[in-house]
Amino acid sequence: MAMTPDDATLRSEMMRLARARGPDKSFCPSEVARSLAEDWRPLMPRIRALATGLPLAATQKGRPVDPAEAKGPIRLSLGKDA
Repeated sequence: MAMTPDDATLRSEMMRLARARGPDKSFCPSEVARSLAEDWRPLMPRIRALATGLPLAATQKGRPVDPAEAKGPIRLSLGKDA
């Protein structure tokens, strides 16, 4: 039985990926979910919600959005304060 990653693990993986990409490259939140769980789709709402508390910028079609409220695909990247 697979373990579901806890919030700290999700936050850590988001920041690791953001730092690895640097300030000029974004990533899809699903990359975080896929790296931590085979059944990754159920993690997506938690990842989006947790992203709001991190120094990450969320965009959709190049425009800033609230990751927890946006519908459809978003991208995350290091925010200006990271």
